[in-house]
Amino acid sequence: MRAGADDAFRRELTARGVTRRDFMGFCSGVAALLALPRSAVGQIADALATKPKPVLVWLEFQDCCGNSESFLRASKPTAADVILDLLSVDYHETIMAAAGHQAEAALEKAITDHKGQYIVVVEGSIPTGADGAYCTIGGKSALQIARTVCRDALAVISAGTCAAFGGLPAASPNPTGALSVGDAVPGIRTLINLPACPVNAENLTAVIAYFITFGKWPATDRLGRPLFAYGKTIHDNCERRAHFDAGQYVEQFGDAGHRIGYCLYKMGCKGPVTSQNCPNIRWNEGTNWPIGCGHPCIGCAEPAFWDKMTPFYAHLTGVPGFGTAADIDKIGLYATAGVAAAMTTHGLVQLGRKAYDKRKAAAAKPTEAKPTESKAVAAKAADEPADKPTAGGAS
Repeated sequence: MRAGADDAFRRELTARGVTRRDFMGFCSGVAALLALPRSAVGQIADALATKPKPVLVWLEFQDCCGNSESFLRASKPTAADVILDLLSVDYHETIMAAAGHQAEAALEKAITDHKGQYIVVVEGSIPTGADGAYCTIGGKSALQIARTVCRDALAVISAGTCAAFGGLPAASPNPTGALSVGDAVPGIRTLINLPACPVNAENLTAVIAYFITFGKWPATDRLGRPLFAYGKTIHDNCERRAHFDAGQYVEQFGDAGHRIGYCLYKMGCKGPVTSQNCPNIRWNEGTNWPIGCGHPCIGCAEPAFWDKMTPFYAHLTGVPGFGTAADIDKIGLYATAGVAAAMTTHGLVQLGRKAYDKRKAAAAKPTEAKPTESKAVAAKAADEPADKPTAGGAS
């Protein structure tokens, strides 16, 4: 680290009650979340301490403010202690002191002075019905603001499912004509979708820390979601997966299986069709997560989940590889029976192979032919002395 910048950063952390150990723990957590080697921890720490702060503009539209609340309550250390100090948050309606014309002037200044270099975080869907009248700020519609601000942004991060996919406001019949950021604002230079209801602060801080460290954005899937956070389904990493494989299911809330942690698939869990890293990072400082608390996943990180995943407590049907509600009881049985059959088959094959190997070895071993009677007599005669008298005596 550069000495001057590092010293200033240390003083800043100390003033906020964050120790160097806490900060390095935060960097280690980010590296682990991003699946980076331990050698990247120092690189992340150096970048966060010394690199210039990116300018950030946070917009809120059709939302419940849950994503802002989640982010502001992040820990290891807190977002206010680290991330908000690493970023120059020039506009955020929830946390900024300015209001009215002063707030609008701050937004205009941020996107004008830092054209092409600022990051935008959008929270909430964007209504397009009634010429955008369902959401207006300072006399401008959400659609107008989003297109103006996002057009020249270095990157746009859609925080939460409403911004990423439309979420609840876009659910049928969608009376406000709500759209996701990507659909409402075409042509965005870089769009990162972080769906969830709300977004997990760990994923948001990891994305920002990755950009600050490496100067680029993490790899994404076809829906614009970072692979480090959405590359696997919840079912892949679920702590109850073993019970699914064993055919052990919760039959009703509060039953014996529910109390000891059986699989929640029969209760409507959408984990098999939902991509997110909830089982790994959890919530509330890693304390727990919905399935850990005994509640099935409702698939909140997927597109159109309010329409596709409801009713939330009904069995999944027609999911490739997971059967239907009619044969859900057989899935675990097939899995366990398949394992048993495989083990039995493996054992029989091994026994058969050993028997075959023995026969093959016996056939390959050279054997001595049993001598005939004439050969035996000849061999015996050859061993006797030449001057030995014959049986008939001397001639």
